[in-house]
Amino acid sequence: MLAPSPPSDRDRFTAIAAAITCVAVVGIGLSLSIPLLSLEMERMGASGAMIGLNTAVGGFASILTVPFVPRLAARVGVLPLLLFSIGLGAALLVGFKAFYDLAWWFPLRLFFSATLGALFVLSEFWITQAAAPARRGLVMGIYATVLALGFAIGPGLLVLLGTEGFAPYLAGAALFVVAALPIVLARGVSPTISREGGSVRFLAYLRLAPAATLAAFIYGAVETGGFAILPLYGLKVGFDAQTAAGLVSAVALGNVLFAIPVGWLADRTDRGLVLLAASIVGALGAALIPAASASLPVLVGLLFLWGGVAGTLYTVGLAHLGASVRGPDLAGANAAFVALYSAGLMVGPPMIGAGMDLVVPQGFAWTLFAMFAAYAVIVGVNILRGRPGADRPAPPEQVERLLR
Repeated sequence: MLAPSPPSDRDRFTAIAAAITCVAVVGIGLSLSIPLLSLEMERMGASGAMIGLNTAVGGFASILTVPFVPRLAARVGVLPLLLFSIGLGAALLVGFKAFYDLAWWFPLRLFFSATLGALFVLSEFWITQAAAPARRGLVMGIYATVLALGFAIGPGLLVLLGTEGFAPYLAGAALFVVAALPIVLARGVSPTISREGGSVRFLAYLRLAPAATLAAFIYGAVETGGFAILPLYGLKVGFDAQTAAGLVSAVALGNVLFAIPVGWLADRTDRGLVLLAASIVGALGAALIPAASASLPVLVGLLFLWGGVAGTLYTVGLAHLGASVRGPDLAGANAAFVALYSAGLMVGPPMIGAGMDLVVPQGFAWTLFAMFAAYAVIVGVNILRGRPGADRPAPPEQVERLLR
């Protein structure tokens, strides 16, 4: 069970700032490493499917480790585990360049993604614990915006520093180390997790909130798959390596623009309709990518709008899950949500990479279209059936029956 919320507004602000710093680290680590390693593996001669498989190792690592994060944090403490994960993540990021071989990159990716998964879970615990209930929607919007900014910084570093040599790896590692400072300053208000709480029941949460939890899965698949394969798609349609890597920033910056207003809207309307609208826009935007690829400005504009709307799936899904599950089950709910996101991370890159190999290069866009369209059908069916899980919290007795 999480400790009580910090008593003062100042402590709340300190705690939220430290937790959001963790989110920024996750965003930078993912968005820098995914396109950078994809481009490096392209230079090694790896196929799109092999690149997608290596990227999917990250999702596999998170699925393996995320369920144990609450229990481990209960034993060693949230703060020590956060700082250890940041330090290890920085070292492993540099390790990719130090051990420049595809065979090494599979175990390196496994451990690097495990550290990011721990940061992801613990930061969401901390934010949920520290945010006042009346301001949770606003805080989650800020959380999503900072995460998106982290995703934008990573590719931006690649544009500035290039994609060869040690420079991008060292820059990413340095940002990890700097991010540890606010966490140390917030050591007096870090949350604690009891050893009795925080169990993870994936199928139970999926039954309780199907559209909300599957939002994490779809978002993980299209976001990480897009980040991994989009630079390769850019190369295949004729852009240079730095421009192709910069396309990822357009998607991430769209998330920055849309996260807070859509989160605010979701607090005031039917969340199921918001999820349905986001999935439909995601499908339509993906279908337009082949036509837009003939012009760099048009493609950047489309990716900005498409990424902004599609990226709200995670925010809206997480906001609903936080409202549906409280008390000792909250830690488990957050871990399950991250694990489903990680499952999407594992499935998305190889599917999208294989799709682009099968239909060069536009299979990239058509695979994304199929993913969004399938999710839109699921959300639509849940809305028609009037099931709780996307638009309103489940009744307390249903939560108790499914999670006990």
